[in-house]
Parts: sequence; structure tokens; C-alpha cells
Amino acid sequence: MDEVRDVVEGDGYAAGHIDAMGDRYGFRKVRRALGVTAFGANAIVMPPGTSAGFHWHDEQEETYFVHAGRARWEFGDGSELVLGPGGALRVDAETQRRMSNAGDEDLVVFVVGGKDGYVGRDGRAREGEERVRQV
Repeated sequence: MDEVRDVVEGDGYAAGHIDAMGDRYGFRKVRRALGVTAFGANAIVMPPGTSAGFHWHDEQEETYFVHAGRARWEFGDGSELVLGPGGALRVDAETQRRMSNAGDEDLVVFVVGGKDGYVGRDGRAREGEERVRQV
């Protein structure tokens, strides 16, 4: 089976590749492309040497996941941190932050934002099946 490249929809799901969701650099509108309704979701692609402006939110907490490259975050309190591939960061809504590309390659970061809390563990498996198994 070939990997999904364009956005495809099925009965109760949608899948796609971020390259089909936007231009080379900037925001990739994951939420819109996949029809996500419960939270915000975007990917951001930044070339080396670029930085976004400081921002914050009124209500939305955000979680960032670095997929590729090295990301530097600066915070309103003057602190900084750098994360590489596999790194994750949660930021409170009102915390001022700025992200920049701290590496020599494109930076790809997946961002999820939401409010009003976690719904709990509500996943279920078919009767007689494990939720995770070796294949």
C-alpha cells in the first residue's frame, strides 16, 4: 500500500501529508484540511534564520512537537530553550513566546491548541482485541 500524500477522507477519519496542506514555508492548516473540530492543529515550516513574532493567547494552551530541525523558544520572562526532533513543549495561554529556527535545515513543528481540559481515558477496543499489539 502506498503512503498517503494528498488529503483523503473515509468513514469517520481523514488523513493527509502536510505538504498537501500549504505552501513551502509558513502555516499548514492541519485542522482545516482534516476537519478537526475539537482543538486547533497546525504545522509550521520555517527556513533557517527565521523567527516568528512574540505572541500569546487569551484562552488556548498550546503544545508544540518538533518533527524536524532545531527550534528555539524565547519567553516573556527572558528564558530560552532549544528542542530538536522529538522534543515537545507545553505553553500556558497567556505566556508570551517566540519560536525561531535555530538550525541549518528547515524547521517543522506540529502545534496543537485547546482549552477546557482533558476528557480522560475513553478509548475502547473491540471485544477480545488488545489496543496495542505486535504485527
